[in-house]
Amino acid sequence: MAFTPLKETYPGKVYSVTIGMGNKAVTFGGENVLPFHAFEGIVPNKPVVAYEIQDMPPADWPENVRKPYEGVSDDPVTWAKYCQDVLKARAIALRLISTHPDRENRSPEDAAKTVSDVLSAIDIPLIILGSNHAEKDASVLVAAAGAAKDRNCIIGKAQEANYKTIAAAAIANNHKLIAMSELDINLSKQLNILVTQMGFDKERLITDPMCSALGYGLEYTYSVMERIKLAALAQNDATMQQPMLGDIGMYVWKVKETQASETDLPQWGSVEERGITWEAVTATSLLLAGAALLIMWHPKAIEAVEKVIEELI
Repeated sequence: MAFTPLKETYPGKVYSVTIGMGNKAVTFGGENVLPFHAFEGIVPNKPVVAYEIQDMPPADWPENVRKPYEGVSDDPVTWAKYCQDVLKARAIALRLISTHPDRENRSPEDAAKTVSDVLSAIDIPLIILGSNHAEKDASVLVAAAGAAKDRNCIIGKAQEANYKTIAAAAIANNHKLIAMSELDINLSKQLNILVTQMGFDKERLITDPMCSALGYGLEYTYSVMERIKLAALAQNDATMQQPMLGDIGMYVWKVKETQASETDLPQWGSVEERGITWEAVTATSLLLAGAALLIMWHPKAIEAVEKVIEELI
């Protein structure tokens, strides 16, 4: 007798989000099943991996993740073009880290010029991120959103402390928006509700439940993402049906395992291979938890993750 596998079906569906312009636009989300369960339902779009670049040289990045960008990372425009033209990135995430008051405290006007210059140099989608200083981001991201008007970018991250200003800027300039809460499904739901109550279209929103690296709370991150995904599908909760972001690089490349030297810990093996593997495993785990958009640092880690995506799809 032929084997007929049991199939799980769900009443809910994740919204699909498109960013970018023309034939270089990318779409993620849109599925009505658990991650990669195409045998049970519809998985119309692959997860998207974006290469992170910054608006200042990444001097605080570990050497092994700075090396692939040597000679291009001193200038965000050159860096962006390298990711697009040489590394064949599908999307770029520009982090305006220099605007943080503890960094160079650059002005919103400076940030707007950087965004404009990068957009002039590339034709793939751009994700525009602040410095994660809630007060400063409120002004920086307003200026950045205006500089990118009608280019269908993602702006972020909106938090409870600044979501009104940033969401209004995203609406006015026709962008998508990241809403970030701190690893709590109830806080994530509350923020999504607050943003949409402002008139922001719930189908233009991306949920960032925050992230953690392998060995540093990944299980908790996984469980929060999984609960959000199940709420979207099994409970058909429209406030939880936004695709999820995993902002991975900034968490992975600061942990001991990606930086400890082979001299100090020879039993851990090659520090370069270890770091790449740490980022790739973290990213793959969050894909399995339900993330549809990833922001990563190392090209080899991204290459490994994109291979996994192709195999699972």
